Amino acid sequence: MASLTQLAPDAATNRKDDVVVLVVPADGSYLAVLRTATAGLAARLQFTLDEIEDLRIAVDEACAMLLALAPPPAVEPTLTCHFEVTGEALAIEVAVPVNGRAALPGGQSFSWQVLTALAGEVKAETNNGRAAIRLVKRR
Repeated sequence: MASLTQLAPDAATNRKDDVVVLVVPADGSYLAVLRTATAGLAARLQFTLDEIEDLRIAVDEACAMLLALAPPPAVEPTLTCHFEVTGEALAIEVAVPVNGRAALPGGQSFSWQVLTALAGEVKAETNNGRAAIRLVKRR
């Protein structure tokens, strides 16, 4: 499956924010691409090396949580990673299509505690056949 990369201004606002969307097969072997993109965008915001590494780990953890919910490989599901770069923060939303009623780990789970500690703001939602986790790291 081909991947899509897009760098464009966020048309929903008047700010000069950047939006980057990466779509990769829902397969763990592609997570290195998302970790690398995360590090590059975090570096643009001048996050410290520790903060960059924390975000890389958080994206990896969020993706692992979502990959467990993705349909079987025969369906060719994709993992979408949506980055929003502003002057104050990096927001990252990772999402996969899901079948039926998928349940993300709760707020008391170890995975959720890791995400909260590494990224700061974390939200998750499942609706319309899609599960997503949004991470926001502020400068």
